Amino acid sequence: MAPIHDPTLLEGITILDLSRNLPGPATTLALQQMGATVIKLEPPHGDDAKSMPMLYQALNSKKTIVSADFRSPEGIQVLKEYAAKADVVVDGFRPGVMADMGCGYDTLRQLNPRLVMCCITGYGQEGLLAEKAGHDINYMALSGVLHGLQTAQGDIPVPAVQFGDLLGGTAYAVQGILAALLKAQRTGQGSFLDISMTHNLWKQNIMPESMEQMWTMLTGKPARHQDDLLSGGLACYNVYQTADQRHLAVGSLEHKFWKAACEAMGKPEWSAVHWSRGAMPGTPQAKEMLANMQALIASQPLAHWEQVFAKVDACVTPVLSRAEVKARGLLA
Repeated sequence: MAPIHDPTLLEGITILDLSRNLPGPATTLALQQMGATVIKLEPPHGDDAKSMPMLYQALNSKKTIVSADFRSPEGIQVLKEYAAKADVVVDGFRPGVMADMGCGYDTLRQLNPRLVMCCITGYGQEGLLAEKAGHDINYMALSGVLHGLQTAQGDIPVPAVQFGDLLGGTAYAVQGILAALLKAQRTGQGSFLDISMTHNLWKQNIMPESMEQMWTMLTGKPARHQDDLLSGGLACYNVYQTADQRHLAVGSLEHKFWKAACEAMGKPEWSAVHWSRGAMPGTPQAKEMLANMQALIASQPLAHWEQVFAKVDACVTPVLSRAEVKARGLLA
């Protein structure tokens, strides 16, 4: 498999990882894959993720693991000694914990003015929710993202991918750390990064909010889920069940792709029924087309539709399991 990152980008950068479980360790793993050296300080009992050995190994196997008891003066001294030489410190404690240990940012930057300190929390360092416990599903729930995943029947799924941890946490932490390292290189001054997984997930609502505003402008009514362009109201942008209870993802949002899809399915006349041609979600034409597509796709197994669209540039793809993705070598 091709490398995701150039492994020389962060050569010479040292990361001190105080985090546990998923978002923090995934952050330092990404930085390590770019060439940084990662030293992970763990309590005597280790990272809680060790209860899931495969996850722990995936995130931490190439890091230097050092044991330190942060409840003891000796452990705190070890932390400070490493922080004094590091470029970045990453922690996932609740707000105030590092300061209570005598290792808050104001203290550590006295030892190392160039230090970048990145604190990943569920709800940020301040605010109404700052002290609350939470996990990925809570961050998704309180950001509006989980609500946006509901089905047409109103059911809300439990996602298998940790969007809060990895998108709201890891992705924003890596982005912030890289920018702060650039600042430190240019100015000699470090930075404190407050990474709130819930706040950052909230920022991902830009498309749903835009769609709702457009829908209200076009119809004069507030949008309901499954009514707008991207949440299930169109035949050209939807997920369909096949005859063998598999699924086909149709993303033919632009008319040129919808036209190509209709021709491939042997239904060229359907290409005229498209949102850009007036068949907006909720209209009789759009509802009829959605029903027609559901019936057509359900008439054949997934293998049939894969063959139909194998060489057609129409943004139509099978819904694959992780095992199938690996077996097909699609991302190699």
